[in-house]
Amino acid sequence: MLSYLKPAAVMLLLLTLLTGVIYPALVTAITQVFFADQANGSLINNKQGQPIGSALIGQSFNDPKYFWGRPSATGPYANNAAASSGSNLGPTNPALAEAVAARIQALKTADPGNRAAVPVDLVTASGSGLDPHITPAAAEYQINRIAKLRKINQEKLKELVQSHTEARQWGVFGETRVNVLTLNLALDAVH
Repeated sequence: MLSYLKPAAVMLLLLTLLTGVIYPALVTAITQVFFADQANGSLINNKQGQPIGSALIGQSFNDPKYFWGRPSATGPYANNAAASSGSNLGPTNPALAEAVAARIQALKTADPGNRAAVPVDLVTASGSGLDPHITPAAAEYQINRIAKLRKINQEKLKELVQSHTEARQWGVFGETRVNVLTLNLALDAVH
């Protein structure tokens, strides 16, 4: 029996060392060298060097003087990364229709003169409920409201949105997008 236990114990120790210590340490070292920003949360810092958010997790902006991002489905606390999930409400669910109608009404109330169609990403949550990006169309939809409230030229805001529009990843994956947090930080720097 001891002849069976000794090799088993040695294998247990070797595999524990390999998979529990060496492999995680190697992966951590590689990510810190080649992908340090992503491995550390893609944090965005203020001028004092303190983290104010992540480029990968949406933030709630409710003040009409800022660009608003996608709604979060991670309630009750918006953009809660610990509760990442979609809403699981299907397109025929009355609760989804009510939520979308309320979000459209909030956008119309914030900018009553805006007669443009509301972009879908301003009224529906993403699959994770944490998307930090909106489409350029969603950003442009909000320019009129922000220009009025901040007394900034609309053309200047359009240039700001264009300068913060990210292309498709490697020119192929995803869609063009605007990170709401970085756009709002740039907006504060302008005005």
